[in-house]
Amino acid sequence: MLLSQPFQLHNQPTCICYAPKSGSSTPNRHPNLETWTGFTWKAFRGIWPYFKLTLASAVMLCLEIWYNQGLVIISGLLSNPIISLDAISVRMNYLNFDMQFMLGLSTAASVRVSNELGAGHPRVAKFSVLVVNGTSILISIVFSTIILMFRVGLSKLFTSDAEVIDAVSNMNMTPLLAISVFLNGIQPILSGVAIGSGWQGLVTYVNLATYYIIGLLIGCGLGFKTNLGVAVTKATDRLKRSVNEENLELIVDA
Repeated sequence: MLLSQPFQLHNQPTCICYAPKSGSSTPNRHPNLETWTGFTWKAFRGIWPYFKLTLASAVMLCLEIWYNQGLVIISGLLSNPIISLDAISVRMNYLNFDMQFMLGLSTAASVRVSNELGAGHPRVAKFSVLVVNGTSILISIVFSTIILMFRVGLSKLFTSDAEVIDAVSNMNMTPLLAISVFLNGIQPILSGVAIGSGWQGLVTYVNLATYYIIGLLIGCGLGFKTNLGVAVTKATDRLKRSVNEENLELIVDA
């Protein structure tokens, strides 16, 4: 069960100095009184291996969070940063909404895999991984389909600014966003399986390489070196031209 608790470093900075007393309890006394013998350093025995697991889990989680925050900062370097930041904030909400479902499945996978491996049932643990991954794929497909079908309506739930709505629902960016949502639904499940298997240290290096070396370079390349980075500017220009044409028509009609 220790492997299924990845966030203990944040939630429990101290340990409960409690050591049960072996042996039978006195018949005339409450059994809980027999187990408490006072504070003892024995409660900290074996804490170092547990601390290493929690530290690796914390680093693994922080790398994911810092990466997302870094993308928001980098988007401010694009042309028209106000619209860019608004658009990426809306898209991040799409990803976070999907993430809420996947975190629950990730925790369930972590607990299930750790319990089955601890009980010596590797085949059951493997089957559990297949089931939870299949479930996450189905949910991700549903979310991706909703984003593709209701791209304009969803963006209107977050903002009433026409420029931001047009930037978020841009046809060039929406398919890429749907793919990101789909992959974002699978990654937390694999992280939960890794935590349940005790591979936190390995996954930390994997996250460092995939997020900051591969993902960040690809994102910067698509944003600054291709037409995808100026999609927001193009959307803004289209809206300005449309507004100017409407104003011109009003002046002519008057």
